[in-house]
Amino acid sequence: MLAALTAALALHLMPASASDFSQPWKNPDRALIIDAYEYNPIDWDKLVTDKRIVGFINKASDGLAPAYSCKGDETQVRLCKALWRRHAVTRELYQTRRAMAKALGLKWGAYHLARPGNPIDQANNFLDFAQPGPDDLMALDIEENDPKNWMSLQDAEQFVRHIQSRTGRYPILYTNGSTAQFIAENRDKYPLLSRLPLWYARYKQEIGPHFPKGNWQTYTLWQFAARANCNAKSCPYRVPGTPTDIDVNVASMNPDELRSAWPFGKLLDVREDLIAKAPNGPEVAVNGDTTLAYASAPQSGPLAALENALSGKHSAKPGKKEAEVPLPDLLALPEGSLLSRFGTYVSSLRDRMVEWSLGGQELPPGLDPTVSGGTPAKADRL
Repeated sequence: MLAALTAALALHLMPASASDFSQPWKNPDRALIIDAYEYNPIDWDKLVTDKRIVGFINKASDGLAPAYSCKGDETQVRLCKALWRRHAVTRELYQTRRAMAKALGLKWGAYHLARPGNPIDQANNFLDFAQPGPDDLMALDIEENDPKNWMSLQDAEQFVRHIQSRTGRYPILYTNGSTAQFIAENRDKYPLLSRLPLWYARYKQEIGPHFPKGNWQTYTLWQFAARANCNAKSCPYRVPGTPTDIDVNVASMNPDELRSAWPFGKLLDVREDLIAKAPNGPEVAVNGDTTLAYASAPQSGPLAALENALSGKHSAKPGKKEAEVPLPDLLALPEGSLLSRFGTYVSSLRDRMVEWSLGGQELPPGLDPTVSGGTPAKADRL
């Protein structure tokens, strides 16, 4: 009975439908977003004919800014000057694209490609390059959990904190499935990264078995199409006016909801009701990816009481056997919706549990035995 009731409640409260994890781009109600770098040609007139395209996220900065002065031998100086020319051209293109996108009614965003190096300097480079307005989305791109080639997760925490200190807003986090899962497994170590809205990169038709739902309820954006799975012959989704290898993203919401939520500048709420469950052995999912399993945290309040009550057994005082408690009959309650009858059942059960737990004694003033103290929200412990 408990399993059936739990399943009904889960369906009623589920934050994201199953379709959000299985080819959601086929749902015409889901908004789409393009992200591009400087070498992607864009035909804007054709692009805006697709009314599902709501936003455009452009690459801004890449690692650290070029050196302000060129020194060294002739080869080093020539390379330094070439980097500065490239930097100037990409910045000019960035500003032009932003003006064009906004003029066409698209939401705008910018991402920083995170490299090894001082994270504070990289954050300043990103803000100086992108010059984000209050309605511009900001994103931190962590390609891999590989500090030799990309920004370390520890440095990424500093990057995010500095962005917030300068702008009053947080960026979203772009990363792949394995890195997102690692952050989820170590969310106490990465209290900021694990609470950023997630821009999830995975080029599969279904991601349900792999998505770290124990930390993120759902993705904010899912990059489902890119060079990795698109070519001239096939692609999950074609955007008019863009090359075959353009990155395409689907949102977990419809266009109006996405426009309202943009630019996602706040941390996500902490999920205190789940704890990581260590696997007994290698848990390998489809395609060889490790899946993180989660279990409900031990409850000392009404949920634990309900589970025990529905079984009819309760731990007795030390030295005594398990006690049997007579239960109200769920099926005998007045007609109504399942949730309504369930609520009435819990209220009746609560009275019987209190009476049993106190051995017939009166309840002390101000004490509710079905409520227990909880761990303070993670935001209060940062």
